[in-house]
Amino acid sequence: MDSAPQIPDILSPAFAADPYSAYRLMREHAPLIRHEATGGYLLSRYADVERAFKDPGFTTDNYAWQVEPVHGRTILQLSGREHAVRRALVAPAFRGVDLREKFLPVIERNARELLDGFREDGEADLVGQFATRFPVGVIADMLGLDRADHARFHGWYTSVIAFLGNLSGDPEVAAAGERTRVEFAEYLFPVIAARRENPGDDLLSALCTAEVDGTRMSDEDIKAFCSLLLAAGGETTDKAVASLFANLLTHPEQLAAVRADRTLVDRAFAETLRYTPPVHMIMRQTAADVDIAGGTIPGGSTVTCLIGAANRDPDRYAHPDTFDIFRDDLTTTRAFSAAADHLAFALGRHFCVGALLARAEVETGVNLLLDALPDLRLAPGHPPQERGVFTRGPARLPVRFTPVRRPAQTARG
Repeated sequence: MDSAPQIPDILSPAFAADPYSAYRLMREHAPLIRHEATGGYLLSRYADVERAFKDPGFTTDNYAWQVEPVHGRTILQLSGREHAVRRALVAPAFRGVDLREKFLPVIERNARELLDGFREDGEADLVGQFATRFPVGVIADMLGLDRADHARFHGWYTSVIAFLGNLSGDPEVAAAGERTRVEFAEYLFPVIAARRENPGDDLLSALCTAEVDGTRMSDEDIKAFCSLLLAAGGETTDKAVASLFANLLTHPEQLAAVRADRTLVDRAFAETLRYTPPVHMIMRQTAADVDIAGGTIPGGSTVTCLIGAANRDPDRYAHPDTFDIFRDDLTTTRAFSAAADHLAFALGRHFCVGALLARAEVETGVNLLLDALPDLRLAPGHPPQERGVFTRGPARLPVRFTPVRRPAQTARG
């Protein structure tokens, strides 16, 4: 069960530089590792991570210390009827009519505005000028928050994600995350009070007025969910968009296929979630002793589920280290549902509630960029380089293209 000496520790620079090689060694030689520095356990094989997400013996009790200090108590920590009711309160906004009619125009507007900011330049950094700004803008607009505050939202979610990925226990990172909780609450509580008095047509108003079985969300419930949405929805979609373009740009034949047949965008996104997931680690906590991967995890232990390793398990996928949007062992029609056969959105009752929102953002952003920039290509000498351990994606993505004039604005009578 102990780690083989040649496997880089997940807190080491060697692991951060190339986690995929370490993942392979873990799956082959140490599928269950007792990680002394964090006092928990690591799982790396697909079957084991899948079990940890679905088996009720693995709980989300760990979120009490991992998530609650920055978000407050969120839907991630709930179970049973309490979880079902809270999920029923928030889920309608992320699927069906609301997503299609109310929020798709918001997604498209944000993507177009960002694209208009660089389309005439002939070059851009798709991370700094598009991916990092796109999802946080969408979420802020969905919530009906002041667009002038977008930079603050980005700073807050960056601080929260750093807190969640603070595996080494850096006290400055922890303090910054806890400050963010206070600052966000001070910002949002007055807005919630105003929406309760005068609800509008935005997501925050919907959360303020939603009711299921006589239960409504408290101000703290709403604040915690909005905080979680900004952080999880911002960081993960940011990384997913950047990684999808990095993968396509480094596989020009697959980029050409997607450009020619836009129905392949879903395939490209699903394969990106498998091949380079935005979140590499999700934690669970054992309710009692669990026998798994040839060893025993004691009850009450923190278990780090290595999604980045599981999604490249050769026992689950053929040629797992190859990016292939045409692979036949990944079911695109299920890739954004709780029946997904990749692990990037987790599985089971805590499957990501925002998966369809992420899909809509990626589809819209990819299609608009490909339409506007027909010869989009990597800038010479700048191959994509991933950064991050807990979450991971390209740090920069410099691209070139033929400058395109902004379309003339239609006159309004």
